[in-house]
Amino acid sequence: MVTMTAPTHDADGHTVSPDAGALVVDRRNGKVGVVMGRVGPYVQLRPPHGGLEWDVPPGDVRPPTRAEELGAKVAVANRGWGR
Repeated sequence: MVTMTAPTHDADGHTVSPDAGALVVDRRNGKVGVVMGRVGPYVQLRPPHGGLEWDVPPGDVRPPTRAEELGAKVAVANRGWGR
């Protein structure tokens, strides 16, 4: 199940890496991903419907818009449709 949570910010306004399961957007390419964990300085994301992970610097993730969140939920639902 995909948890639709956003990254948080510290007292200085810097992005704090979101927890595993959070849905975020890679600011560099606009791709929506689920946080799988961290490796070194990077956050690892995977498409909500499954696929290969990619690494993103924590400062390059943002919360999804409502439309992006809905699109992710539809992608997950479509993945299992007809099975």
